[in-house]
Amino acid sequence: MTPLSPSIQSRIVTLRSEINEHDYRYYVLDAPVISDAEYDRLLRELQQLEAAHPELVAADSPTQRVGGTPLISLGEVRHSLPMTSLDNAFDEAEVRDWDRRVRQGLGQDMSAPIPVTYTAEPKFDGVSISLRYENGVLARAATRGDGATGEDVTANARTINTLPLQLRGTGWLRVLEVRGEVVIPKRAFERLNEERLARGESIFANPRNAAAGSLRQLDSRITAQRPLSFFPWGLGEISDEWAPHYSQIVARLKTWGFPVTEYFRALHGVDECLAYYQTMAAQRNDLPFEVDGVVYKVDALAARATLGFTARAPRWGVAYKFPAQEETTIVEDIIASVGRTGVITPVAALRPIEVGGVTVSRATLHNEDELRRKDIHIGDTVIVRRAGDVIPEVVGVIVDKRPAHVKPWLMPTQCPVCKSEVLRLPNESAYRCVGGLYCAAQRSGALLHFASRHAMNIDGLGDKLVSQLVETGLVKTAADLYHLNHDALTALERMGSKSAENLLAAIEKSKSTTLPRFLYALGINQVGETTAKQLTAHFGNLDTLMAATPEALQGVGEVGPVVAQSIHHFFHQPHNMEVISALIVAGIHWPAQQTSLRHAPWSGKTFVLTGTLNSLSREEAKQRIEMSGGKVAGSVSKKTHYVVVGTEPGSKADKARELGVTILSEQEFLELLKEA
Repeated sequence: MTPLSPSIQSRIVTLRSEINEHDYRYYVLDAPVISDAEYDRLLRELQQLEAAHPELVAADSPTQRVGGTPLISLGEVRHSLPMTSLDNAFDEAEVRDWDRRVRQGLGQDMSAPIPVTYTAEPKFDGVSISLRYENGVLARAATRGDGATGEDVTANARTINTLPLQLRGTGWLRVLEVRGEVVIPKRAFERLNEERLARGESIFANPRNAAAGSLRQLDSRITAQRPLSFFPWGLGEISDEWAPHYSQIVARLKTWGFPVTEYFRALHGVDECLAYYQTMAAQRNDLPFEVDGVVYKVDALAARATLGFTARAPRWGVAYKFPAQEETTIVEDIIASVGRTGVITPVAALRPIEVGGVTVSRATLHNEDELRRKDIHIGDTVIVRRAGDVIPEVVGVIVDKRPAHVKPWLMPTQCPVCKSEVLRLPNESAYRCVGGLYCAAQRSGALLHFASRHAMNIDGLGDKLVSQLVETGLVKTAADLYHLNHDALTALERMGSKSAENLLAAIEKSKSTTLPRFLYALGINQVGETTAKQLTAHFGNLDTLMAATPEALQGVGEVGPVVAQSIHHFFHQPHNMEVISALIVAGIHWPAQQTSLRHAPWSGKTFVLTGTLNSLSREEAKQRIEMSGGKVAGSVSKKTHYVVVGTEPGSKADKARELGVTILSEQEFLELLKEA
């Protein structure tokens, strides 16, 4: 073990403090003050120091958010104070009745009532947990369970970046139990489901289910990949009383690093409470999180003690629920909708129904597997959910109301837009139209990809301009870009003469490219930059590649049956071939390719790059390796052949030494490049 010095110990303490501060600014305040690269360097330095001095690793270190070993089961936790639920109110009369009972319980003269001060906040639709802090450090996290006993989810709670492992500031209590809600932001939930669909996994019905499933994982590494957030809404056991009002407690929790909701308010009397409800209801769809109502609580803790509890809930609080966002209607048709990337999604055409104040006539069915899993037929009576501005979806079928003689819906074999082949690859959950260069539904997405930096690199061709070119009919395929002129461009909105000249110059410059860039620009499903380079090096020219059989394609690097099938089908769509011919006629060209990967010097060799190279960028080094037949991996294993080490290398260099992998300095790597 490396000898310990005071300077190392001091540096570890400093790094933890800095990283915790940056986590707070990034995840809680949404106001970072350093770049991601700078943050990564700080975290990497701390990881290296703790690896060298494991005796200094502490539970509240930012490196310890994610555990390494899955649990066998979740243990039980007995709550020191029960986690009770609130009673619900569903209309204004019930809220006023609750306010009247509160004032009566406090012994007010009802003939001359004094408005009670309440707190109000959104009722987050998530999973409740209790966090126990001892001397400012997170010691345990538990779910609500049955209110008396919950499950120990400490390892998973530690992965939530908005939840402090070590309280900020000073004046912490010896024991502090903070209770709150674990939620997933709406946008993050959409991305999570999109990623699961892309991997062929079942999707979550709503953010609450996703949060609950994530929090109860036995492997915290899975939880760490889920976009969980935490908001406090109350206290459990505390070792000392320190504030007479709940609003003061909330203010203190904020100084200790908890992400208190910006919608928290202190209100006077029931009329202000009802006005708050109307404001939140109007903003409901625009809020970043799912909420299903608002919560009112008596602010004064002494008054809460006077009011006490019923058998199941506190008398001093109530949840005023929003109208339901699920309704029942009938599927009148199922339509195949083609997206920007060619993915074909079944969409339910519904008998119009009002859900959450909005008329809904369509709902996504996600993909054919989801449609089959939910067993949805045309004519079915279904439950439709609309949450905020998320696309409405069919939650389930009421099978008892299914008409006789309904038939399962079938995915079309031809694209409903361009009539190209519809293909589902073995490793994908989605069906796709493979006429990507021609299909009108994919036009904007295909053009943006074609012009992107690692493809044809047409500077200035962004989202808004592509939309204008498509909407005006100036561009139907990528080949039309090379027939644009100054007059046509300056006629577009916000397109001046100089901007038009710059764009035309960028389009002209893009004609001189490389075959790998051109192949990548075509947007062939499953063909990224590396595969495009391998295809080029193997076949040498475009004509030979386009004529290759699936068997011949599988002779390239890591091209397997799935990728080979995707490439073969793409080049056998007549519309795609027409566009490729038009692009060549428009003047796109590239140097002849000489290298064949089968005879390349580094064929079959795997490289890993770590640290900063001074003479060339990481991307340039990767390209040089790949063009010589090698592969660049992100991590070191027994299958790695070389690890190229620049300045400030990370743990990959240590891993290479441990496994006996050959380590190359930058100079040695450059010499090897010359030989290749």
